[in-house]
Amino acid sequence: MAFVVPGRIEVLGKHTDYAGGRSLTAATRQGFRVVAAARRDRRLRLFDCGMGDGEPVELEIGATARSASRRWLLYPLTVAGRLAADFPPAALGADLAFASDLPPAAGLASSSAFVTAIFLVLARLGELGRLERFRAAVSGDEALAGYLGAIENGRAFGGLSGRAGVGTRGGSEDHTAIVCSLRGHLGQYAYLPVRRERTVPMPAEHLFAVASSGIAAEKTGAAREAYNRAARLAAEAAAAWRAASGSDEETLAAALAAAGSVERLIAAVWRGAPDSAGERLTRRARHFAEEHGELVPAAGAALAAGDLRLFGDLADRSQALAEELLDNQIRETIHLAASARRLGAAAASAFGAGFGGSVWALVGASSGDDFLARWRDDYLSAFPGHEAAARFFTTGASAGAREIVPRGRRIPAFDSLLAEGAAP
Repeated sequence: MAFVVPGRIEVLGKHTDYAGGRSLTAATRQGFRVVAAARRDRRLRLFDCGMGDGEPVELEIGATARSASRRWLLYPLTVAGRLAADFPPAALGADLAFASDLPPAAGLASSSAFVTAIFLVLARLGELGRLERFRAAVSGDEALAGYLGAIENGRAFGGLSGRAGVGTRGGSEDHTAIVCSLRGHLGQYAYLPVRRERTVPMPAEHLFAVASSGIAAEKTGAAREAYNRAARLAAEAAAAWRAASGSDEETLAAALAAAGSVERLIAAVWRGAPDSAGERLTRRARHFAEEHGELVPAAGAALAAGDLRLFGDLADRSQALAEELLDNQIRETIHLAASARRLGAAAASAFGAGFGGSVWALVGASSGDDFLARWRDDYLSAFPGHEAAARFFTTGASAGAREIVPRGRRIPAFDSLLAEGAAP
């Protein structure tokens, strides 16, 4: 069987999903291509046909992920281990070949796309769609995205116990964009649980130019602690709200809704914060409240109305807040966002976890190649040391993960899990 699994662009919604917030996303044309076949044992044999040497790597399902000889092996071991624990009757052995044209560790959700690709293969081969336990916990594409997020972050989901993830404490934004995106559209989703709020068409005659800075932000590497710190501060801010208000809202999104205004939330977080933590927790809460509560819904409305000037202003504000309050930007991403606007992009912003990664720019499709060349030249003149690692490319808004079945027909990821006889 074969799958196509895209990456994603986080248009707006920086570090909101794990706090119950919302974001605006699109799937990329770039992504993983995966071909697989069943095995009779409980082993995985993986062929990296892109960046690998062509030699297979064999894994025993249930092996300790932390002992993986190569960093990327953490992901298939985590997925296989979770499925074996959640659905022990499933036969999970597979030979699996994959390649990706996503730049790795660049904020384009390459690791979440890899997690999704491994899951889709093992779920189809193990016929999880036939299991009542699976159907009860994973009832649609949005639930599937939530479950994939739980596999990656290690949390429980839908009555299925948690298990060690990949080490980051993120949410399910990436997986939602990867699974649920519609071709030619951006999706506005809220999280915990995953739910669609709206879809808006990609602006006519426009595409995304994407610049990967060349500074890696690996979930399994040095950026993990910085990413987890942002998640931890959001959880601590919600705890401060509970301490001050006496209420039981678990997430910042729920706390903001209960407070009724940003200022009431901030005041409560300050009162409830432990000694010396007030400033950093109120900064984190303020960033979340404006990004989730104001910028994302306003940006979705601006795109729906075709108001690209307003959309560009909102993206600029999101970038400024990331620099001023979220503290997840580096010199390279700050420069790329500013230079994209200076060079004529309708909108631009850094995206992903930050601490490295990429920037998107919305540009006219007819001028995309020219813009990309000028953007690249500007960047490398300012940061010449990144010439080898930086990547510049364009993409429209693509469809979500899908299985390719005989006669070239493609069916969405969740439907493929429930289809009978879909695999060649």
